[in-house]
Amino acid sequence: MTVHTRQDPRLGEFALRTLDPDADAALLHRWVTHPKAAFWLMQDADVAEVAAEYRRIAAHPHHDAYLGLHDGAPAFLAERYDPAHVELVGLYDARPGDVGMHFLCAPTDTPVRGFTRAVITTVMDWLFADPATERVVVEPDVRNSAVHALNAAVGFEVVGPVDKPEKTALLSICTRAGFRAATAQGAPA
Repeated sequence: MTVHTRQDPRLGEFALRTLDPDADAALLHRWVTHPKAAFWLMQDADVAEVAAEYRRIAAHPHHDAYLGLHDGAPAFLAERYDPAHVELVGLYDARPGDVGMHFLCAPTDTPVRGFTRAVITTVMDWLFADPATERVVVEPDVRNSAVHALNAAVGFEVVGPVDKPEKTALLSICTRAGFRAATAQGAPA
């Protein structure tokens, strides 16, 4: 089921649909085990393990996964979670209206300039389309400089490093006003 669409003025239509853990497992496996997805921490997973992980997410009351489409074709993965219950429990001062986010673009041999920024803009537009969302919270690996630059481009402000069991993360937060100012977005699409 499609949950959000956004028309990018340069790159066309982006959409998010609910992920099907079993039907989408082989596709996701190619993405999450690709060398460019090292920070996704699933490099050694097989297809069955990927399906099991996304079934676990689908069953979780505070975590959801979505397949992102570009002009109708699978192109990215997005996850939404409640950071008071998943990923950041006890690691920061959670507030009502906080939403956690992960995203991953599919690997490609033909990169399109501005594509990843269009993806993160779409994901943020989707999250802020919910009036209950006040802030988006992310916790990428401190070494992931490419995603830090993307986060800054859409309005995230760095809070600082937090130690998680699997990594040292760079906690960053984006408010609705920060997103709109950084991307010149009006009301959510």
